[in-house]
Amino acid sequence: MSLSVTNAQDYFPTDEGVKTTESTTFAFTNATIYVTPTEVLKKGTLLIKDGKVISAGASVKIPKGTKTIDLEGKTIYPSFIDIYADFGIEKPKRQSGGSRESQYEAEREGYYWNDHIRPETNSFDDFKFDAKQAKSFIDAGFGVVNTHLQDGIIRGSGLLVALNPNSTNAYRILDTKSAQYLSFSKSNKSRQAYPSSLMGAMALLRQVYNDADWYAKGNMKNKDLALEALNRNKNLIQIFETDNVLDALRADKVGDEFGIQYTIVGSGEEFERIDDIKSTNATFIIPINFSDAYDVSDPLLTQYISLRDMRKWNQEPSNLSVLAKNNINFALTTYKLKDVKSFHKNLQKAIKYGFDKEKALAALTTIPAAIIGNNSIGNLKTGSYANFIITSGDVFDAKTTIFENWVQGDKNVINDIDIKDITGNYMLYVNNINYDLAITGKGSKQTATIKLGDKKLKAKFSYSDDWISITLNDDDNFTRMLGKVINDANAIQGDAFDAEGKKSSWSASIQVKKEDETKSEMKVAEKSKEKTDEDAEEDSDDKEILVLPVSYPNIGFGNFTQPKTETLLIKNVTVWTSEKDGILENTDVLLKDGKISKIGKNVSSKGATEIDGTGKHLTAGIVDEHSHIAASSINEGAQNSSAEVTIEDVVDPNDINIYRNISGGTTTSQILHGSANPIGGRSAIIKLKWGENAENMIYDNSPKFIKFALGENVKQSRSSNGTRFPQTRMGVEQLFTDYFTRAQEYETLKKSGKPYRKDAEMETLVEILNGERFVSCHSYVQSEINMLMKVAEKFNFKINTFTHILEGYKVADKMAAHGVGGSTFSDWWAYKYEVNDAIPYNAAIMHNAGVTVAINSDDREMSRRLNQEAAKTVKYGGMSELEAWKMVTINPAKLLHIDNRVGSIKVGKDADVVLWSDHPMSIYAKAEKTIIEGKIFFDRNEDIKKREAITLEKSKLVTMMLKEKLSGGKTQAPKKKEDINFQCDTLEELKN
Repeated sequence: MSLSVTNAQDYFPTDEGVKTTESTTFAFTNATIYVTPTEVLKKGTLLIKDGKVISAGASVKIPKGTKTIDLEGKTIYPSFIDIYADFGIEKPKRQSGGSRESQYEAEREGYYWNDHIRPETNSFDDFKFDAKQAKSFIDAGFGVVNTHLQDGIIRGSGLLVALNPNSTNAYRILDTKSAQYLSFSKSNKSRQAYPSSLMGAMALLRQVYNDADWYAKGNMKNKDLALEALNRNKNLIQIFETDNVLDALRADKVGDEFGIQYTIVGSGEEFERIDDIKSTNATFIIPINFSDAYDVSDPLLTQYISLRDMRKWNQEPSNLSVLAKNNINFALTTYKLKDVKSFHKNLQKAIKYGFDKEKALAALTTIPAAIIGNNSIGNLKTGSYANFIITSGDVFDAKTTIFENWVQGDKNVINDIDIKDITGNYMLYVNNINYDLAITGKGSKQTATIKLGDKKLKAKFSYSDDWISITLNDDDNFTRMLGKVINDANAIQGDAFDAEGKKSSWSASIQVKKEDETKSEMKVAEKSKEKTDEDAEEDSDDKEILVLPVSYPNIGFGNFTQPKTETLLIKNVTVWTSEKDGILENTDVLLKDGKISKIGKNVSSKGATEIDGTGKHLTAGIVDEHSHIAASSINEGAQNSSAEVTIEDVVDPNDINIYRNISGGTTTSQILHGSANPIGGRSAIIKLKWGENAENMIYDNSPKFIKFALGENVKQSRSSNGTRFPQTRMGVEQLFTDYFTRAQEYETLKKSGKPYRKDAEMETLVEILNGERFVSCHSYVQSEINMLMKVAEKFNFKINTFTHILEGYKVADKMAAHGVGGSTFSDWWAYKYEVNDAIPYNAAIMHNAGVTVAINSDDREMSRRLNQEAAKTVKYGGMSELEAWKMVTINPAKLLHIDNRVGSIKVGKDADVVLWSDHPMSIYAKAEKTIIEGKIFFDRNEDIKKREAITLEKSKLVTMMLKEKLSGGKTQAPKKKEDINFQCDTLEELKN
């Protein structure tokens, strides 16, 4: 809804008597006028009346009675637009009292069941024009802001506001419903626990959209004010705030599923995954809150700074340039800046890093106007609002002064347009003594610094009407000076007075660099262009900007070029097939087109890269059935069932543990949901393709899995906020029975042909009942293991895998009869009460009973040495070496239903293999090459080179940061980051 109230408001009653109407027609002549970023007038005229643009052109007819302002040498730009702000709207503080985890129900009646879904919020209701905040925007050149209440997952509508302090809301509010806003962050107005994770927020959004559609069709019996509002707002621009580049891709993924193209508020990290960002086809809103350099003066503290954080300081100013060069449409925002005053400084920095000025102007004017669908702002075309700034020149030049910012035809003075710019370095001559005078700043805010040799003098400086005044307190030569600017600021002359009042004359002339010095500098600049990056960095005098290259992921050990599928022939190697062929000596293996092509002796292939395997061992890549690496969140524990969430939503390709795992020979991992609730979330089965994006890591046509859990974790034995059902082991059994009964009823309704509300949670449980999704269950105690098998048999499905299963040796016969596999630890025990009966012979006993057994990690450290964990089963239980090795290759592949692709060396399977320096279960064995689908993702020789390169790069960045500090730049203190290790039985996981 837009408001169209005239500025005069002449229909309002008044008792102020007869008034003289002031002319509102102005003509600004002889200016350089940017009508749009691409339409520029030289010596043009801008004619405005009643707050609107009448005309802008080279020959505009000026009506009689118009107030004409000559802007010879000045420039006019459209005022800027900040499309993402919280101007005039106070964000609620987080509710105190009690714990978020202890509140499970919504607090509101008549609204959606989740308090963090608030599409009915109308920011107009909370808006209060903030004159002080408006001034900070106006001084920076902004004329319009798009603002909203930044609180909640679905946040409701915002409003478009002209920053006109001389008007009323009736006129300056341009639109009371400018857009609808979303995020992954919960509302501070509620302590409702769900969602407690990123994947929970994504699942909630999907369910809300499904429910809104169900409601719109008239199927809901109850009235829901939130869903009504969501349906009303669906035609508004949808703006989604994200905190990092991966979340931007996740938000776009949700939008695509429902045919919604979000406008995404980015993070400034887009350059790290620019191809993925481009593929979203989204328009972005980009903050420019660049990081300060780190204070690296203390080498002990410097070691805590990650290479990624150091790179970010160096690389992020290039983000806008990278986005522009990739033709990604984006607007700029002051969002996340501590002070709007720093906006121009940061933007100027981005321009130095290659951001085009024309595109910068578009990102502040026409693009935000187009996003919000308002063509009367962001330009100076006829009929548009008279929102414009008058500057001394290029608005993106640090030396340029913004004189005035006209908003809706009302003038706001920032710097006196009549004050000359006298900034520069002068030679000041007083009573036969030479001083250095430096004048900096803009307009009436210009300031001076005076030095006598190396001594800096305390000086008070003022400048007005071409007159300057300087007062000194610590100089014997003079105490006060008055002078006038002459010759267009090239010289200043006047009178000086000493402490006794004696008068003398003084003069100051601007210092101009000699021609030969200028030529010399030009030669240096030309020479510097020919330098290598290393030479350029060593030369502190040249000002070239060195932006370090981006790797994938953009952290230490990332790939600057991605591995390509190769034809590889590994000769004369000992092959551990994990098949009936057993171990083959002196054998050749050909990898071609990402598959295992040939196995045998004297194999040849034209054009293949040969690898000498003499004295070495080749195995299938290790498969980890139970892992928690490479995920941005692990638990959605705010409900006793979270079957609606999926780890696939939160796969984190930037996790260094991916690289560490492939360095230990692991090539496939099932990333499981945690064990906070009996029915957990869906899992992600990934190949550890270091450097690829999340989607490319997830298996194609991946088998469907879900995590269940039993025991202490789910009944919250160790939680201080354990108030959620169930609280006992028998309650856990009842919960499974209740949920599967509901799932049966849901499927019956679905099959009946009657209308039904799509429920993602129930859809998942129905897949389990139908054998389309497999259960991997966290388990320890014999009684509970028996219980879940009985519940499954009652509902006519089978448990696929018991993981942990440290009392599996007690029920191995029953497991074999049920058909469930066991994925266990080799020798973990006594880390909590319910594992007191664990024994290291567990794996062997289950195997001997006919159970398919795997050794898993559940731990990021163990997952890179599973080869040694497998070896322990030889000692504890007398397993053969081949059978022991199967426990980390083909057996977990069978449990994950991917044994047709990986887990053994067999012709036709994926070329996921590891070349070991020694017997694969030896403590001396090292993975020399880890190959996934014929691509070498880890090479030990390349790893050594990467380590050396990281050391050199950090040294280079430290030098750059030291220079930044020495040159007066801002720095931040190093921060030691908490390193959380997710596993099923840590409090970190239970806390998400």
